[in-house]
Amino acid sequence: MFDILVYLYETYYRPETCPDAVVLAKKLSAVGFDDEEIVEALDWLSVLTDNTQHLNQVVELEDMSSEAQMSSGFRIYTEQESNSLGLAAIGFIQYLINANVLNAQQREIVVERALALDEEPVALDKLKVVVLMVLWSQGKESEMWRFDDLLLSDEETAPRLHH
Repeated sequence: MFDILVYLYETYYRPETCPDAVVLAKKLSAVGFDDEEIVEALDWLSVLTDNTQHLNQVVELEDMSSEAQMSSGFRIYTEQESNSLGLAAIGFIQYLINANVLNAQQREIVVERALALDEEPVALDKLKVVVLMVLWSQGKESEMWRFDDLLLSDEETAPRLHH
């Protein structure tokens, strides 16, 4: 699934240029991706799209200067979330929050999509792809260039710890 997500990011600069699911499935199959992986990736992306559209609706309804949009509160993870995500993933998410790459709403989408992976703990390289896809789905190219190499790096760095 992650190979497909990275392929989509590299092939379609903006999510709007990505074809609909039926055409995309055919293109992915023609490129050589496994049908089961294609279905899994498209399902995962469908939920991401729904979450992104919901976030956009909330942002339109609320004033951008409201406390909800500018929240800098600390996120407390449940025991299940902590176990599923793992310390490295939680630390990386907090690093992205501190670096103003993710806002609180985007963090929640990242957490939800990472938990949907059904992997304990979530590997840091997979979490990086989740973050990349969340930002890509929202058209946040300007933020992505700052950490694109970091997200897609084959070298695993020391885990970032949250404070």
